Amino acid sequence: MRIAIIGAGFAGLTTARHLADFGHDCTVYEKAPDVGGVWSKTRQYPGLSTQNGKDTYHLSDFPMPKEYPEWPSGAQVQAYLEAYAKKFNLMARVRLNTLVEKAEQDGGGGWTITARHAGATSTERFDFLVVANGIFSTPAIPSFEGDAAFKAAGGVICHSSQFLNAADAHGKDVIVIGYGKSSCDIAVGLVGEARQVTVVARSLIWKMPKRLMNVLNYKYLFLTRMGEALFPYIRLKGVEKFLHGAGRPVRNSMLGSVQGVIQRQLKLKKLGALPQGSFERIARSTVSLVTDDFFENVTSGRIAIARDTAVAALEVQGDKTFARLADGRAIAADIVVCGTGWHQEVPFLAPDIQQKLFDANGNFRLYRCILPPMVKGLAFNGYNSSFFSPLSAEMGALWIADYLGGKMVLPAVKEQLRLTDERLAWMAERTEGKHARGTNIIPFSMHQVDELLEDMQLPIGSMQRFMEWQMPVKPGRYASVAQRLKARHGRLV
Repeated sequence: MRIAIIGAGFAGLTTARHLADFGHDCTVYEKAPDVGGVWSKTRQYPGLSTQNGKDTYHLSDFPMPKEYPEWPSGAQVQAYLEAYAKKFNLMARVRLNTLVEKAEQDGGGGWTITARHAGATSTERFDFLVVANGIFSTPAIPSFEGDAAFKAAGGVICHSSQFLNAADAHGKDVIVIGYGKSSCDIAVGLVGEARQVTVVARSLIWKMPKRLMNVLNYKYLFLTRMGEALFPYIRLKGVEKFLHGAGRPVRNSMLGSVQGVIQRQLKLKKLGALPQGSFERIARSTVSLVTDDFFENVTSGRIAIARDTAVAALEVQGDKTFARLADGRAIAADIVVCGTGWHQEVPFLAPDIQQKLFDANGNFRLYRCILPPMVKGLAFNGYNSSFFSPLSAEMGALWIADYLGGKMVLPAVKEQLRLTDERLAWMAERTEGKHARGTNIIPFSMHQVDELLEDMQLPIGSMQRFMEWQMPVKPGRYASVAQRLKARHGRLV
């Protein structure tokens, strides 16, 4: 088949690589001037780095370079993905600086892609379409009362992904909105440049130190199947039934102990930065690691936290610009950086197609986070944000290859929709609505990988499962999946 892939991040590149291995002719459209997706050079804000160590954040048969630090920088991840693309001869398939304006489906189920490159528009027909533009593709920037006057007076408002040069904050007062990873990364990245950095957070979330008690790497607690099992999945089985049944006191004690260690280690009470609720809430939205030196800078006063409030308006007083908070305070602000999340959008698809993709609440209605039951000839990859995004994307690519190969046995469309709606309802409840329109599966990364492998009839063995129950998941252990799938489809020489 001729297959169009939109996006050249982890999901797009691994989809192109594996579908090409199964004999398909793939073309990847990428609007940025480089591969990388969220790691593109066009989005590398100050302080950007991974939340996983390099040994858990890579594609199965392509480990990160040994010389990389444990937590690679954004630039290093982009270089890694570029090396992956070159290693597997993908660059010839990738069209950089090319924006897909329309993807129109014809009566036969094929797609006509209209794309713009260097000011010129071209159209091309494909048999199948994979959307891999990612769930972090369109910045969400709120509007503020007084923002026009603020900008006219020289104030700057931008998304965290758009603030790329720390020197632009030299000698200025900066407000960073949000308390997630990008907000805290940027706040630390601007210390030493900005006159003052203030983090404004509507609510504080629990954060996990990279090393508990400054010794134990967090991966031994939460990047294992045991760590994942501490949080209840849709259906409980095996040890999970015990942990959330008779063994719940044991499970609660484990989480409580971690909460106590974090609270003391980060001095959260002393800093006035203790989140509301229990540590268990860390798994109800995107799990965030503590940015190196963030709380040290809060202690020293180089970073201030304005908690449980929001920016209500932007004001100009003479030659000074301010942010007026909901609690009445006015804070000097020359730059407002919005770490306010993303819109999950597919603007290139026609309205009638989009109607079939979403449920009544605007959530993506994707079976296994991949397949839209109501639209033929279309799949998504990378719409399953997880702790192990590279591995999740790779298993998604192989799932699509198996699906296109005709050997996968799936439930009827009605059952796919029922199971998908069940998952979305469960996600909405357990995340308090913070599931990125149904695309955030954290912390259930390996549960979802298991479901994809079971669909491919390639489940992992009991020994591997036992090892991953106790130790961090290593993507390299999944390198055989592609070869086993090729063998099933008779594609091994």
